Formats: sequence, structure tokens, C-alpha cells
Amino acid sequence: MRVLVIGASGTIGKAIVAELAERHEVITAGTKTGDVQVDICNLDSIRAMYAQVTNLDAVVIASGKVHFGKLEEMTPELYAKGLDNKLMGQVNIVMEGIKHLNDKGSFTLTSGILNRDPIVLGSSAAMVNGALDGFVKHAAIELPRGLRINIVSPTVITEAMAGYAPFFRGYKPVAAAEAALAYSKSVEGAQTGQVYIVG
Repeated sequence: MRVLVIGASGTIGKAIVAELAERHEVITAGTKTGDVQVDICNLDSIRAMYAQVTNLDAVVIASGKVHFGKLEEMTPELYAKGLDNKLMGQVNIVMEGIKHLNDKGSFTLTSGILNRDPIVLGSSAAMVNGALDGFVKHAAIELPRGLRINIVSPTVITEAMAGYAPFFRGYKPVAAAEAALAYSKSVEGAQTGQVYIVG
């Protein structure tokens, strides 16, 4: 298969590329790195990416930013960071990708644990993750041409604990390579509308 991995230079992205590149042609994408560059907050940039990368069988998104902050200090602008980036960035990649993926191709998105198991400062992440999980479940019943869509919802990643440990006390992290298996299941399997919980 020909697989586009967006966010390929990140902790999970690198593991996804390592997992899939053993069996498939992988095209990497990132804001400043990769075979192609894309700003997931910019629809024109997403369209330009798809114009450069054609004949795709799968798109994997391991990218998305949210703001972590105290609830009483959150503002519409701070919430908009996650809504515009992690939520609508992934949604727009799917909506534009519908026009470009090969028949029976797949999308794999990324949410996270915080809408299931919240932490202090994580209201934006919880909101965005929940919205993404809901979008995937719905989109699966309407996608045309046999296209599939799933989402991976990992706990905190072992390799990221140096920065995130203070926020995730008591959480058992998982290795990026373990999380990557869920993306492989989505890309190489036959399921659709699934939320793959990792950890």
C-alpha cells in the first residue's frame, strides 16, 4: 500500500513509520519536515498536500495540538487552539482526503485518553478527543467507495514521560511501538468506525 503519515517526525509518528515501512510505501508529512509539508490548520495547505501526494491507499494522522491550562483560566482563544488544530485539522484532512483516496482506502486519526480518564489542566484535550471519537464513529457510516475510518486513543507514551510525567501521575505509559500496532491494525485490517484504546 501507499500510506501517507502526517506527523511522522513526532514520537508516535516515528513509531508508525517504522512499523508500516517494513511492508508498505510510506510518505511522510509534517509542518517543516518530511517528504511533503502541511499545516493541518490551513485548508489550502491540506489541499496542496493532496495535490502533491496521489494514489493513496491510507492516510494516518499522528498530529494535533491542544492547550493545557486551568479551567478557570481557559478562554475561547485557548480552546480554539485545540479546536482549530487537533480537531478540525484532522477532520479537514479526512474531508479533503475523501476526494483523493483510492477505493477501499482508510483514514486513521489520533485522539487520546483524556476524554475517558481526565486530568487537571486537560479540559481542552478531553473535549477535542471526545469530539474526534464521535466524528469517526459517525463518518464510518457515510464514507463512500468502501473507504474506512478508525481512530487510535492512546494513553501517555513512555518516550514522552520526561515532559508529561507531572501531569500523568499514576498512569501506566505505553511504548510508542506498542501504540503503532493499533495504527497498523487500522491501516492493514478491515474494521471501520473503531476507537482503538491503547493502554
